[in-house]
Order: sequence, then C-alpha cells, then structure tokens
Amino acid sequence: MHLLIRETSLLPESIKPEENVSTHLYDGTTDCLIRILGIVKPHVVFHLAACSIARHTPDDIIPLIHSNILLGTQLIEAMVKNQVYCLVNTGTYWQHYGNEEYNPVCLYAATKQAFEMILRHAVETSYLKAVTLVLYDTYGPGDTRGKLFDQLAVASKEQKPLPLSPGGQKIDFVFVGDCVEAYVIASEQLMHRRFPCNERYRISSGRALTLKEAVSVYESISGTKIPVIWGGRPYRAREIMHPWDGGTPLPGWHPKVSLEDGLRIMLHEKTSRGNSI
Repeated sequence: MHLLIRETSLLPESIKPEENVSTHLYDGTTDCLIRILGIVKPHVVFHLAACSIARHTPDDIIPLIHSNILLGTQLIEAMVKNQVYCLVNTGTYWQHYGNEEYNPVCLYAATKQAFEMILRHAVETSYLKAVTLVLYDTYGPGDTRGKLFDQLAVASKEQKPLPLSPGGQKIDFVFVGDCVEAYVIASEQLMHRRFPCNERYRISSGRALTLKEAVSVYESISGTKIPVIWGGRPYRAREIMHPWDGGTPLPGWHPKVSLEDGLRIMLHEKTSRGNSI
C-alpha cells in the first residue's frame, strides 16, 4: 500500500508502522505527483482526499479548491503521464440536495461535482478508466471526526445535555468496513474493463433513519440514556431531510453490517481501549 500525504498529515492509528505501507510526501505540485506515480506505478489509485466544510467562510475557499479540485486534477495528470489508468474516486450524496440529479448542498459539494466534470474530460481524452463511489454517512471504530456517535458517547459519559436539531432528518449510515469492501470491488471491476469508462455508483445502506431513531438505536445498544435537547439547535441551511435515492447501486456489493452491529463494534472498540461509555 502506498499513501500520499502532506507534511501536516497524520497517519490513522489503525495503520501500524510494521505494516507494508509506504508514504510519499506531496509538496503541492503536479511535478511531485508525476514523480511519485512514476516510482510507484500502482495498478489502481484510490482518491479519497477531501476538504469537507458544511458552511464555508471566505478563508475556506482556497482549501476547498485546493483539496477538492486542484489535487484531483494534478493526480489525473500524473496518472495519464505514467500510463496508470484505473481511478476510484469519491463523491458525496450532498451533491444531490432535494433528491435532484445535481443540486449541491454547499460549496464543498459543488467542488466535488466540479472535479467529476474534470474527471469526465480526462476519460474522454485518454485511456482513463474511472468509477466514482457516492458515499453517505460513514461511521466505524477509530473515527476521529467528532460526528454523531462520538457526540453521543461523550454526552452519555459526561451526562451533559446535548443540543440537537428537532431530529426529523433522515440519515443513511454505512459502516466503514462495508465502504472499504465497495472500494475493493470497484477497483477489481475497473481492472477488468478493456476500454475507458466513467461510472458512478451510490454506496447506500438502503436503510435511512431519522436522527431521533438513530439516537434511540444508540441508546438501546449502549444501554444508556442520552440527555438530548431536541430542537436545541436549528436545522442547517439546506438540511437534507431525505438522502438521495437515485443513481445505481454498485454491482456485486451490498452492505453486510447493520447499524446495530456496527455500533456494537464501535462500543467494543472503545471499551477495549479503556474508554467508558
């Protein structure tokens, strides 16, 4: 495995130093990526890097453009220059506000779509074979993003009130292990393609729960009562009340881990690390 990192990148705790992992420092230039791809010559490139900001400020514009458009475009250029033709890209259901074919929730989602348009150009003008996996709300052990289940764990442990929205929005939770399997399946399918392609698939659990229902499931699995203040926060501007159900599921893939089992895995992981819930 080869990882592309910046000087400020932190390797996930799940990656152990003794594992067969090589890191390559990206200095921000296209020439750097051309050199790295020339050395590594990977069979498949997985592009998961992103700057995800729900509500941007003027200072966020450069990081959003750099991470979500510039880096990916440089990566494509380096791949084509080195005749590396298989790319698994990452999209987001936030590109589909109101269940529309394209309507970005925010600037982050718009930049993700912009890169997909650049990717389309690359496929049309080279031998590139690409697939974009549209992700929903991913979760799992080792997640440090401070998302819903981390917030619930802290609120449960400290028994401090947790203000949340009114709780009517539906969320599609997909376990990280299932997501990894989707990337593996997509990469294997790409390597067997004989001609350039640009495919797009959604990686959905097929089970959307309201926020209130998700909290109830967490309480049931953890055996704790969360002091939630429903309506303590307003819905976000352009809150997605119903996740996108369009597009095509990835052939040969289906989710294996239910939300209940995924939460059990997360809670076991936290307990084994000595963290009380």
